[in-house]
Amino acid sequence: MNAQDIYRSKRVSIDEAVSHIQSDHDVIVAQCASEPQGCMSRFHIVGDRVQNVRVFSVLTLKEYDFYMKKEMQGHFELASWFHAPGSRAALKAGTGTVTYVPNMLHRAATDRIHAHRPDIFFGTCTPPDKHGFVSLSLGITYEKDIMDHARLVVLEVNPRLPRTFGDTQVHVSEVDYFVEHDQEVPSLPAPVPNATDLQIGAYIADLVEDGSTLQLGIGGIPNAAALALKGKKDLGVHTEMLVDSMMELYEMGVITNARKALKPGKFLTTFAMGSRKFYDWLDDNVAVEFQRGSWVNNPAIVAQNSRMVSVNTCISVDFTGQVASESIGTSQYSGTGGQSDTAQGAVAGFDGLGKSIIACYSTAKNGTVSTITPTLPLGSAVTLHRSHVDHVVTEHGVARLRGRTVRERTRELISIAHPDFRAELTEQAGKLGYL
Repeated sequence: MNAQDIYRSKRVSIDEAVSHIQSDHDVIVAQCASEPQGCMSRFHIVGDRVQNVRVFSVLTLKEYDFYMKKEMQGHFELASWFHAPGSRAALKAGTGTVTYVPNMLHRAATDRIHAHRPDIFFGTCTPPDKHGFVSLSLGITYEKDIMDHARLVVLEVNPRLPRTFGDTQVHVSEVDYFVEHDQEVPSLPAPVPNATDLQIGAYIADLVEDGSTLQLGIGGIPNAAALALKGKKDLGVHTEMLVDSMMELYEMGVITNARKALKPGKFLTTFAMGSRKFYDWLDDNVAVEFQRGSWVNNPAIVAQNSRMVSVNTCISVDFTGQVASESIGTSQYSGTGGQSDTAQGAVAGFDGLGKSIIACYSTAKNGTVSTITPTLPLGSAVTLHRSHVDHVVTEHGVARLRGRTVRERTRELISIAHPDFRAELTEQAGKLGYL
């Protein structure tokens, strides 16, 4: 049987693919733009005959019935590695169908496999080529590791997905079922930076030297940082998430990847999300290499890059340097993602020239709360341990914390707090014995 015959023999309907979900199953789905939306939109149809099904996901893009409807409690549970608006809404509504999985990106898959072998993996791919290979296209952060261990693998075939390279190739013989589902690829419009974003971006850009290798995410601050990098030369990219701004800097000649110590000439990433123009650029683009998050985000691998600069954002920072990026008190807002991975890897860079940058606005809640705080709110998850913190940036400047005492850190952080809070913060620091 040739590859095309194998593919045709494995094609099933969405409802038939979903029918394989059984009680007590661990179901893992691909993340972000790779989300199998056709199948996930139908998970709820088996709800009346299954109990205790856990669906593991990252940044779930849609508010699917299987976790948004309260009657799904006890039948389905969304186990999220990184919350998105839908999972936050379900938590707020008290559906009892959402939980969080503490993790670091480079170990998310392997840690879950250690806890419980995955039963079914649902992902997306391109149509098979003439040799019988499909491309997993826009993400293999944890997907390929999970596929290697799942009892059943189901892929949604979408002809609109770009064909990408690296470790994304899978032969049709390695997949149990294919579902053909033609839809627009989920996109992510680039946010327009505001004045505060631009000021923070300018401070970040000042820390980036020509020839640096970047890890840069999505959002107003990272996008502003990208805009501020237009005058730099020979930048490289080693990042978990690839976005439009990196394509734009490449087309301007700012990013060349020529001076990278690890995989020179190549963008290295684990997943991508952006505009249709971005997806068209990725299609058949050998300059972009997708690898597993267990490798790309391993701090020991990140540390092999020259002049590595990791840029991440946070919610708050306390006087000792503890960084909270994923929760507000006991309320889980997002997730750890790759922040801890890349921040540690950058600081440990082999050439001693790496930098980790944590950025945030100096205030929250319309200027009524300082994000620089004496202590983190009770119950806050510490995303980045204070021993790993390097630079902290707000619109008021840069605090350099690496190797400094608590007293020195406190002074540095107060200096980049909003002026309206500096006197109060100084007073609180004195009461704590930090000044």
